[in-house]
Amino acid sequence: MPRTATPAVQGFFDEATNTITYVVRDPEGNSCAIIDSVLDFDYASGRTDTRSADAVADWVTAQGLKVEWILETHVHADHLSAAPYLQERLGGKVGIGDRITVIQETFGKIFNEGTRFQRDGSQFDRLFRDGDVVMIGQLRGEVLHTPGHTPACLTYVIGDAAFVGDTLFMPDFGTARCDFPGGSAEVMWASVQKILTLPEETRIFVGHDYKAPGREDFAWETTVGAQKALNVHVGAGHTREDFVALRQKRDATLAMPRLIIPSLQINMRAGHLPEPEDNGTSYLKVPVNGL
Repeated sequence: MPRTATPAVQGFFDEATNTITYVVRDPEGNSCAIIDSVLDFDYASGRTDTRSADAVADWVTAQGLKVEWILETHVHADHLSAAPYLQERLGGKVGIGDRITVIQETFGKIFNEGTRFQRDGSQFDRLFRDGDVVMIGQLRGEVLHTPGHTPACLTYVIGDAAFVGDTLFMPDFGTARCDFPGGSAEVMWASVQKILTLPEETRIFVGHDYKAPGREDFAWETTVGAQKALNVHVGAGHTREDFVALRQKRDATLAMPRLIIPSLQINMRAGHLPEPEDNGTSYLKVPVNGL
């Protein structure tokens, strides 16, 4: 696929969750896509807030852009998606990988969801498969299925830019964990190799940054070439066996993300809250010893 187009990319960093939301713009027009939005959530009070999403929406409006897509790289376990709010305010279709059905089935059981919870991905407007094309105005993007962190992870290659979600981090930080249900270090290695076959000048935009030791500033843009040469987990000199052993050892020491309980329940519903109960209030479940 030709990747000569250079889309304009604007990142919005949410320090509370270390997430970067991206607005990707067709350089030949005013069409854009929003990737991996954030809905603010205060766990102590159970309250949501739209500050982060409003910052994105206000910028899009000020630039006079038309939102074609609101894209998710995967079902996030560390922040809530603001997709429904942004769709209501700005329009656009909400898309995610077709393996969302695996996530819905897995966590539908963990959270003991009833029959009203559909496990067919119908909460989303579009379910993408590997190799699908997504158009943002005249800007052409290609969907890569890059599982390992979760079974449903995607990378969106849009022009000369690749939005990798949680598959790769900045070269000095490495890769994402693979110990969630359905995750696999072996599969992650294969997905990373798939991304690293892109041209070396391809810009890589990561889903999170945690500022590796010794680095003063947050960062979220790198290149395929830099990842191949410098990534501390998968760069030059690392083998598949080394990576799998490193990833499994490291993952065994990691605590669950702070917002995993609300995030999974909401994000597997395309960012919607669970259906209100008879008193008009939505509730989130905590599965004791379930994760």
